[in-house]
Amino acid sequence: MRRPSQLRRGAVRALDKRREAAHPARVSDLSIPQSQDPHPRERRWGSATGYLVSFALVALVTLIGGVLFARGNSTDIGLLYLIPVMYAGTRHGLATGVVVGLASSLAYNFFFIPPTHTLSVDNPEHLITLLVLLGVAVVGSQLAAQVRAQAMLAEARADRNAALAGFARLLTGVSRRDDLWQVAAAEVARLFDVRTIVLVRASAEAGDHGLVLCAASPPQHRIELIEMAAAQWCFENAAPAGPGAETLTASEWLFHPVIGLAGAVAVMGVGRADAGEPLHPGQALLLRSLLDQCGLALSRIVAEEEARALGEVQERDRLRAALLSSVSHDLRTPLTTVLATLRAMRAAAPEQEAQLAAARTEAERLNRFVANLLDMVRIETGALDRMVQLVDLAEAAGSAIEDLHPVLGARRIVIAMPDDLPFARLDPQLFHHCLINLIDNAAKHGGPDGAITMAAETTADGGLVLSVEDSGPGLPPGEEQRVFATFTRLEGSDRTGGSGLGLAIVKGFAEAMGLTVRAGNRADGHGACFTLRIPPHLVRTPEEMA
Repeated sequence: MRRPSQLRRGAVRALDKRREAAHPARVSDLSIPQSQDPHPRERRWGSATGYLVSFALVALVTLIGGVLFARGNSTDIGLLYLIPVMYAGTRHGLATGVVVGLASSLAYNFFFIPPTHTLSVDNPEHLITLLVLLGVAVVGSQLAAQVRAQAMLAEARADRNAALAGFARLLTGVSRRDDLWQVAAAEVARLFDVRTIVLVRASAEAGDHGLVLCAASPPQHRIELIEMAAAQWCFENAAPAGPGAETLTASEWLFHPVIGLAGAVAVMGVGRADAGEPLHPGQALLLRSLLDQCGLALSRIVAEEEARALGEVQERDRLRAALLSSVSHDLRTPLTTVLATLRAMRAAAPEQEAQLAAARTEAERLNRFVANLLDMVRIETGALDRMVQLVDLAEAAGSAIEDLHPVLGARRIVIAMPDDLPFARLDPQLFHHCLINLIDNAAKHGGPDGAITMAAETTADGGLVLSVEDSGPGLPPGEEQRVFATFTRLEGSDRTGGSGLGLAIVKGFAEAMGLTVRAGNRADGHGACFTLRIPPHLVRTPEEMA
């Protein structure tokens, strides 16, 4: 079985040169991975090559020492044996250094300490020298091995930081979710020399709440049921699953979750063509760090999408407000002139009186439409100026009915308000517009022979409720909130005329005064009912006003 290969050094140096903008990786909270040596036993006891080279150095020092010994200079020969010891400890680890130190001591004893060519020592001073040499060799080997371990640790840290920084730099240039998963799958596959797949939750609109394959490197179109079960478990529990994890180890793929701001957003699977262990512990730590970068990148992409959508809505609203303002102002001046002229005109013949009255009615309707446009612009731009006064609801209702007399015609108007009804602290002009639009809406939908009922009463908490009811077909189920949207006209309302602004203006003006407006159907089911609720803190009783 082939073991997982090491993270290839220098992989991040081959990143796309077109993306040079650096993105700092969040690695301050990451632990350094374990050694990525594919042969841990060989590394622990040293390699055969290390032993051969080190013993060759011992032999070379022995030859040099022999030359010096033949010339009568044997004082510093022992120090020469520190060279192979330090080399072995630095290059090949502690075990090799200790063995080479022992071999150096034996060689020094055998060839240069009298009696030579034996391992016995006659002079106690030579024995001390031999022991010191062995001790220095062991300690030197340990120190050299520590230096080597620290260098390897620093190298691993540098490789990991470079991989995180390069990966983050790649993700910085991604602006679409699909591209994010493709880039992540390809880069992880290249860094770890594995196969990768990415699965995300299926669209809820399609009625599927499982996972679907959205990216793979190399390309792959399906996975087995056991792998899908492992991926699903990984997604739902936000924990690894597969070989090397504690769950569903029968799967050939090891799955890790991608965690976003709201939990798991995807899972990435890694596997090998030879069905070997996908990753060892050190690589698993790095993979989790890379997937954390994916989660952050996805959060950034989602925020950018929401910002773009909000910008589009704001731009659309701005253009609509500008158009409404332009159209309404351009119509207002000539329309005022037309209205003044029609009101001043007198019919030259009796048969022209009906035509002139129809022209006045249509001009008045157009004038109300332009006024509604201007009111809508004021609401959407926040340009409403409030002037709060005490308002008598009965008088306000009568004034609105009087202004709409040409529109109401012969319709029957019923006003049911008690004489002792409290006053309310409202803006008279805004409240007048609310009543005008509610009565006009009732007249349109109640039919020419229908009755309009306006009623007001106090509530148990001391507030007021004013209702306007018609005798029309009523509101379709579920449309109670949508009727207040701008330019909204319900099904079947085309024949009644209107612009779809009246109720939106009612809602905007009511909320500006601190009122709430509701839509529904009458209790008997014969018509619609719109209510304005005035909260208690805006109500003033006659006793309070005295």
